[in-house]
Amino acid sequence: MDEKLKDKNVVFFDGECGFCNFWVQWILERDRKNKFLFASLQSDFGQKFLSERGLETKEFNTLYLLKSDGQYLMKSRAVMKIAQLLGGIYSLLKIGNLLPTSLSDKLYDIVSRNRMKISAQKCFLPDPQQRKKFIEI
Repeated sequence: MDEKLKDKNVVFFDGECGFCNFWVQWILERDRKNKFLFASLQSDFGQKFLSERGLETKEFNTLYLLKSDGQYLMKSRAVMKIAQLLGGIYSLLKIGNLLPTSLSDKLYDIVSRNRMKISAQKCFLPDPQQRKKFIEI
């Protein structure tokens, strides 16, 4: 395993979506225990992740979390796991795991379909310290 990935959880996101970039920035600001790395789904690393798992490589409407144990989660389950890993008050979001995945993913899909309308967010530019958490290979 690549040393940079050891004990890290990789968040794969749509790098061209302001809404997605807002949430990446939100996680970065709360990642006090340095548990996360980030890669856009459009990057070579993101495309390799998707293709190795037989996942969609052209539509980027799904958030993925590659956990430090090598397993991955997607959509609502990824969101809830990210919140749990951030800890503190955010870990309360794990209560969402009581919902059937089909229902929580349906809610996720509604937001995903409308994310470009929701966001008027300008592109996020990470500072040099945050930049170290992005995988660009």
